[in-house]
Order: sequence, then C-alpha cells, then structure tokens
Amino acid sequence: MKKLTDLKVRFVGAGNMAVSLIGGLLNRGFMPSQITASDPGGHQRQIVTEKFGVQTFTDNNEHFGIPDIVILAVKPQIMKKVTQDIARSVAETNALVISIAAGIKVEHLEKWLSIDAAIVRTMPNTPALIGEGATGLFANTNVTKEQKHLTEGIMDSVGISHWVDEEFKIDVVTALSGSGPAYFFLFMEYMEKTAIELGLKPEVATKLVEQTALGSAILAQRSPDSISTLREKVTSPNGTTEAALNSFDNNELEDTIKQALNAANNRSIQLSKEFS
Repeated sequence: MKKLTDLKVRFVGAGNMAVSLIGGLLNRGFMPSQITASDPGGHQRQIVTEKFGVQTFTDNNEHFGIPDIVILAVKPQIMKKVTQDIARSVAETNALVISIAAGIKVEHLEKWLSIDAAIVRTMPNTPALIGEGATGLFANTNVTKEQKHLTEGIMDSVGISHWVDEEFKIDVVTALSGSGPAYFFLFMEYMEKTAIELGLKPEVATKLVEQTALGSAILAQRSPDSISTLREKVTSPNGTTEAALNSFDNNELEDTIKQALNAANNRSIQLSKEFS
C-alpha cells in the first residue's frame, strides 16, 4: 500500500481550501515536488508557489502528469465545466478523484467525467484553514480500501474526517459541521454584544467569549463525559447557569436549533438538485 509521502497529487483550483490542504500535506511530510496545482487566478497561483514552492499552471491539463489523486477544489458553479475539461486527463491516469465542493453529488461527477472513476465526495469546513477542520466523506463503489485510507490521510492533515455510508448523509454533515461554524460565531456574537451592553469593555467581552468557546470545545473533546453530562456539571441548582438555561428552554432554543439544521439540510439537498 502506498504511503501518503509517495503520492503525486494534482489540485484543480488553488483557493483557500486548497491552500489549507497543501499546507497540511507539507506538514505531514509531503515534498513540494509531489504536488501540482492549476488555477486561472494569478494571485492564487502566486500564493501557492511563493508560500509552498509548489509548481502551478493556468491550464488545468497543463503538466497534468500521472497523479495518484486529483483534488477538485473549485466552486460548485463551475465544477461541471472544469470536470468535463479534465475528463480525458483523469481517464488516462486512473486517478482517485476527491471533490471538496458543496452540493455536487457523486453521480454528477461520474456523468461529467464520463468514465468509471473512483470518486470521494467530501464536505470540509472553514476551520480546516487553521488545521482544525471537520470533514464528512462518502465514496462510490469504485474506491478501494487503500484509496479510502489515503483520503483519510489527506483530509486528516487539516483536522478530522469521518465516513458516511449513504450519500444523503453528506447533506446532514453540511448542515452540522459544514455550516456549523457560523452557528457558533453567531452565538458568540450575541454573547459578546450582550456582555458589552451589561457593562464590559468590548475588548474584554471579546477575549472572554473567545476563550470560553475555545475552552469549552477542548474540554468536550478531552473529557470522558458526554456533552450533556458536562452541561449538567456546570449547572448548580438555583444558580446563574440554571437561570440562563431555563431562559433558553422558555424560548424553545432546542426547537430553534432543530429548525435551523433542518433548513440547512433541506437547502443542501436543493443545491444538489440545482447543480445537476
């Protein structure tokens, strides 16, 4: 079985997520010579070349080589055109195709590539930009165990990854962790705003909110207790935390969160239909 550090990887698209993955792979022992990238944007190519020493190209098929893995890192709106453009190159190399575009289903990629390709659909999130991402993975039947292992290695270079056994669950991942950072940012934003209204200086409120969110997440990861148990441990009877949680219950926070995740899940399903 090939090691990650033996692979040749081609990035099609060199935007922020591609940059984060390239950085993650280099941190795991990749050499710049193992990676190539294509992007029409001169600024993005310059970032990849100057920051990582990776060779870049304007044309997606230029110096395509024989990569083991092709990572599609372009916007969903142009995925069809880009995929059709590189279809012959992918067919000639028999490479594993990994898509990080939201809303693009495996069946779309199979149709646009017009070959019986091994394809993994992924749903990363923005914390991948700092190596703390959470990614959902789904593979078509052509993907081997070895290719699954290699995919995990690539996506784990910028956080954690988990496989789902049915593709519709990627929409759930999108609603949960894909869009999830925005939910936490909004909650933090409201906490910060209210703390300022109650009298804290803005810089103090910001730092306390950020550290509280960070500390809570790390504690949840490291503690053997469930999240609900951790919440209970913070909640003393008739205390300040209980007063706040009772307010959440009175305002039906649980129903609000359920409605929000369902809305995101339904929109993800709708986007998949639109991109088809």
